[in-house]
Amino acid sequence: MKFRSILFVPADRPERFEKAMNSAADALILDLEDSVSAEKKAYARSAVREFLATPHEKPVTVRVNSVDSSLIEDDLNALEGTAPDGVVLPKAEGSRDVKRLDELYPGSMPPVLPVATETPAAIFELGSFREVSHHLLALTWGAEDLPAAIGASTARNADGSYTSPYQLARDLTLFAAHAANTPAIETVYPNFRDDTGLSAYAKRGRRDGFTGMMAIHPNQCAIINEAFMPSEDEIQHAERILKAAEQHAEIGAFQLDGQMIDAPHLKQARRILELADRS
Repeated sequence: MKFRSILFVPADRPERFEKAMNSAADALILDLEDSVSAEKKAYARSAVREFLATPHEKPVTVRVNSVDSSLIEDDLNALEGTAPDGVVLPKAEGSRDVKRLDELYPGSMPPVLPVATETPAAIFELGSFREVSHHLLALTWGAEDLPAAIGASTARNADGSYTSPYQLARDLTLFAAHAANTPAIETVYPNFRDDTGLSAYAKRGRRDGFTGMMAIHPNQCAIINEAFMPSEDEIQHAERILKAAEQHAEIGAFQLDGQMIDAPHLKQARRILELADRS
């Protein structure tokens, strides 16, 4: 399963489910965790269960509460007998929590998308996701819970960029995802009215090696989708590289437009064409 944009929808707002399904989002996250108050958890679980019982055209995942919470058992009981396309696991502290979720899950556990940086301990467990790569849908990170957990006043500089601790968390998540051979998903851009900032943020994500991004508003999804698609110039250049490689198959490196081309460039070119569905 591959996606560029994955949209959060509060699970206690079922009237928004179809609107989200009709948005530009590649996939949905029905959220039973932070966006739902304690008083509405039961209603939200019922709404998710009902929605999963109906056919849907896009992948639908569910964010449950953490495996250390008192809420996880009720969340998973509500999912019993349903078939979500994935489970988003918040406050995941490495492979241990994925394994614990597998033990708790009623029936066969669907692929898991851990939110991998929401506690201080989680930072030191990022490399362990390789142990459970066969269970992973993707890997993502968050910049909201971690500063609260360590008493930081903010995760961002005045210009909106991340301060050093959270830039580190982002970078380590990116490497952890690729080490586990699973897609790396960029975290949300909170200002859903800032289209220009969102576009720049998403493009930086693709530049750095993320393959998609989470969204908090339907209007963000089309911008994210565009940012995570290669430009026509990139596609044409990738095609030229691979064509030239065929012509120079007998040598390991060759020159194109004044640049030496070797195995890493070929890998990047293939990746660009894969993203563009023109491989």
